[in-house]
Amino acid sequence: MKKRVFLQTLPALALAASGVAHAQANTPVKFLLDWRFEGPAALFLLPAAKGYFRDARLDVTVDAGTGSGAAVQRVASGTYDMGFADLAALMEFHANNPDAPNKPVAVMMVYNNTPAAVMALKKSGIKAPADLNGKKLGAPVFDAGRRGFPIFQKANAIPNVTWVSMDPPLRETMLARGDLDAITGFSFTSLLNLEARGVKPADVVTMMYADYGVKLYGNVIIASPKLIRENPQAVKAFLQAFTRGAKEAMANPDAAVEYIKQRDGIINVEMEQRRLKMAINDVIASPDARAEGFGVVNPARLSLMASQVSDAFATKTRVNPDTVWNGSFLPSRAELNILPPARK
Repeated sequence: MKKRVFLQTLPALALAASGVAHAQANTPVKFLLDWRFEGPAALFLLPAAKGYFRDARLDVTVDAGTGSGAAVQRVASGTYDMGFADLAALMEFHANNPDAPNKPVAVMMVYNNTPAAVMALKKSGIKAPADLNGKKLGAPVFDAGRRGFPIFQKANAIPNVTWVSMDPPLRETMLARGDLDAITGFSFTSLLNLEARGVKPADVVTMMYADYGVKLYGNVIIASPKLIRENPQAVKAFLQAFTRGAKEAMANPDAAVEYIKQRDGIINVEMEQRRLKMAINDVIASPDARAEGFGVVNPARLSLMASQVSDAFATKTRVNPDTVWNGSFLPSRAELNILPPARK
């Protein structure tokens, strides 16, 4: 009798062991965002919450970040396997650390255009880039718009500006109270922050870099060379699952923000819905993105950006576009056809 019970138990034990092995087979991937759990984070939090990464045999953890520079450095240090960061910050790291053993690589383009913009209040009289000459601009020293301003300045022949530095929470406050003539920042961050400080959107002049001759790429998904070398299939699987989730988030951004609220219960849902929609319209599904295709880069444009970043950031060595980008893990063109219909 005991022998029969034991034999009957073996298949169940084997099945259980198989389940454990399957769970253990999921590759752990630590992923770091560029910033807090705000609207655009839904692109990553939705596929994580809905199990799309798990379906791809990945165990992905998504953490809030403190800036693109930090995201690049923490992937380079091995603290994180993958991340989300501004391509200019990645280029700068490569060029200033040519001998670093673990330089992260961009594997998917998400923000086809930089969200960087110059913003001023209409009452200042600033209407165009030329009006910035001699004016006082403000931004944190690490702000992507400020770092890239020399490119904007050159493209628009602005002779001279004066910079004021501050911590991020003070930037929009100082503009609203008249301490500054203009600021740089991500459009979908600063515009909503100004509104929260009582400034009506209709009273703000916004000069998106992409609209004024500066076709810098924005944020990319980055991966560590270690992960690429040891488990290239995990990188490919991550991008497949992300693409699936990003398509869903862009098709229904209002619903997607609910997955941000699951991670940060005190967010302003309506504001983050607007922020996500602005990110989609301005930089993810921009005219340039529709022309080039989601996820990919234009080699000539990438090379131009590498040269512009080398000059504007005064890097130790010139940026080599071939070493910062690896598009070999991307889904097919058909699978990347996820942008929502263009607004009419």
